[in-house]
Amino acid sequence: MHAFLVDLDNKPGTLAKLADALGSKGINIENIAGASCGDSGRAAVVTSDDAGTRAAFGSAGFTFKELETVEANLAHKPGSLAQAARRLADAGVNIEAILPSGMTGGEVTVSFVTNNPAKAREILATATTRR
Repeated sequence: MHAFLVDLDNKPGTLAKLADALGSKGINIENIAGASCGDSGRAAVVTSDDAGTRAAFGSAGFTFKELETVEANLAHKPGSLAQAARRLADAGVNIEAILPSGMTGGEVTVSFVTNNPAKAREILATATTRR
């Protein structure tokens, strides 16, 4: 699965333009998060169609980058995200975005978007925290 990190202007209608670019092509948004900082912001978007999303964002004039996501199940308790993030940092892996993608029992599933998905997958396979 891939996430699209889309650079956005911090002004009314920008998120609507992003959503319309996808919705008008029949592409479903499966996960989204974002924040603004000053005059700009960034959204992390996961959709049902990577190729279609790439084309839709390109046609709409958005600046974006596409990165692979890596999922990890973390214990739903204080410090579990810190432990996983520290292990990635210690391995030189930069976290570009994180997206919560589900919760079952005492675990939360988090999708990490990083600069090195292969290394992140390796690190996170052993970094999941237990209850």
